[in-house]
Amino acid sequence: MAVEMKKVQATLRELALGLPGATEEFPWGERVVKAGGKVFVFLGRDEPHESWGMSVKLPISGPSALDQPFAEPTGYGLGKSGWVTASFEPGERPPLELLSGWILESYRAIAPKRRLAELDGAAPATPTKARRKRSK
Repeated sequence: MAVEMKKVQATLRELALGLPGATEEFPWGERVVKAGGKVFVFLGRDEPHESWGMSVKLPISGPSALDQPFAEPTGYGLGKSGWVTASFEPGERPPLELLSGWILESYRAIAPKRRLAELDGAAPATPTKARRKRSK
């Protein structure tokens, strides 16, 4: 069902864009969400009658993620750096809870520390001037 797939895509997009400092861009005609100028999730294209997939960086759960029948190392050499792609055909039901967790893990792997502090409820750190060592 294309409607189910669109609903999952919309929910995952909303989750990703709700993270601190997240921005959306469309390089190569594909939807990506970035944190600190770096992509943390590739959300594919909005074409409900075709297969759909997403890619995330999973430094912790990557090996077990690859045990899923719908997951594989991301192409273009990204798989070697812990990126995993989940692919689904029309009519399949993507596991929303699992994919949501993967997006959060990827965000934590990519986002700047100050954004992670915001996510965890801490006040954002204020920049301080670096101290220079005095030479004697």
